[in-house]
Amino acid sequence: MLFNSIEFLIFLPIIFVIYWSLVNKSLKFQNGLLFIASYFFYACWDWRFLFLLLFSTLLDYFTGLKMQNAGNLKIKRIWFWLSIIINLGFLGVFKYYNFFAESFTGLFTQIGWKSSPILIHVILPLGISFYTFHGLSYVIDVYKGKIKAEKNFVDYALFVSFFPLLVAGPIERATHLLPQIKHKRVFNYDKAVDGLRQILWGLFKKIVIADNCAEFANQIFNNSADMNSSSLVLGAIFFTFQIYGDFSGYSDIALGTARLFGIDLLRNFAFPYFSRDFAEFWRRWHISLSSWFKDYLYIPLGGSKGGKWMRIRNTFIIFIVSGFWHGANWTFVVWGLLNAIFIMPSIIMGTHRNNMEIVSKGRQWPTLHEFLQIIITFGLTVFAWIFFRAENITHAYHYISGIFSESLLELPTFEEKKKAIVTLVLIVIFMMIEWKGRENQYAIEKLGLHWKKPIRYAMYYAIIIAIFWFGGNVQQFIYFQF
Repeated sequence: MLFNSIEFLIFLPIIFVIYWSLVNKSLKFQNGLLFIASYFFYACWDWRFLFLLLFSTLLDYFTGLKMQNAGNLKIKRIWFWLSIIINLGFLGVFKYYNFFAESFTGLFTQIGWKSSPILIHVILPLGISFYTFHGLSYVIDVYKGKIKAEKNFVDYALFVSFFPLLVAGPIERATHLLPQIKHKRVFNYDKAVDGLRQILWGLFKKIVIADNCAEFANQIFNNSADMNSSSLVLGAIFFTFQIYGDFSGYSDIALGTARLFGIDLLRNFAFPYFSRDFAEFWRRWHISLSSWFKDYLYIPLGGSKGGKWMRIRNTFIIFIVSGFWHGANWTFVVWGLLNAIFIMPSIIMGTHRNNMEIVSKGRQWPTLHEFLQIIITFGLTVFAWIFFRAENITHAYHYISGIFSESLLELPTFEEKKKAIVTLVLIVIFMMIEWKGRENQYAIEKLGLHWKKPIRYAMYYAIIIAIFWFGGNVQQFIYFQF
């Protein structure tokens, strides 16, 4: 069931009405309904993987209780590492087994050893990387004594499986979401309207921007050998906006949907393409994952306490792991490595915390220096995305080689150029709106709130018309594959 599907358009209002009209007087029934709705939502993808989700949930739920009731530290550690190993083991088997088997086979073949790896042919369980990280953060926090183990199974299971965030995040923390689940929610009209507004903007990002960009990004990347340099540059730019519109659009819909039920999820994007350096970019892109790796990997490795060289080492580790988290392909590892290299100057010079506020806060336009910083950071980001999108390292190499050729000044050669021009115009309009609303939680959060009602509603209707006008076939979200 996709957020941008007719099924979800039917599913969401039904759950919303039942939630606020029939079970709103009881926290137990509120959480029970959301739990059932979440498992139904997941079952619509593939009901067989419900058992894996349930097993993972039961494992971490009982691990939390066992650690809290452990008589000594040794027993507590046994339960802790049992959960970590099993969770990562499932993730490794489903997501990385074939990758390692094929990689080692290729390595052995290079040195003259022939082998035939046993591969497993199974669909990657939807959202496994996300709900596994939910459970891991809970187990780690209980082990470290940051939170107490949750005794109510339904409440804990809802924390792991809450349907807006189940398949593509944001990656929640028990310290943030569980307290909200434990307290009865009361309907708040303003909060619900704000949620609808964020859902609307998320749908615009996904359907109008991401899906239209995807058409040309796919056409160019899939036929890159036949494309000239200018076409390849445009392909990389189209994918850059595809992945942003797709993933941040999903996050906006997830946050807005959760707000309809009185729950606030962690913010996942904060206008990353207006970043002035890569340290700022990674404070604004996929925030929940970046902060997860910071808290549960970077800091345990020593963080910045061991001096500059330890900071550099740990930064490379988390970026390579982050790249690998995205998928079993060396292209993701290289993508992570590139981002680590790009962030290094600010780490070495100690300027990584210079740009903590959004660019040009309180001003209408950036300075020339800020504008150049944004352009350079954006350009390097586009370059790194080529590896993220490429089928393999060889594909990425040939794609980049094609960019740096004599055909850079030629006109693009791909099909439907008029539609591509329309898409580029939509991107410009989109980024203008994003710039206007960059100091808010999402671009249209406060846009038009002080306008006269007919004008404000005309803007909302214009967005809705654009969604239907420029929308085509329903396309899956990119991050569902991770």
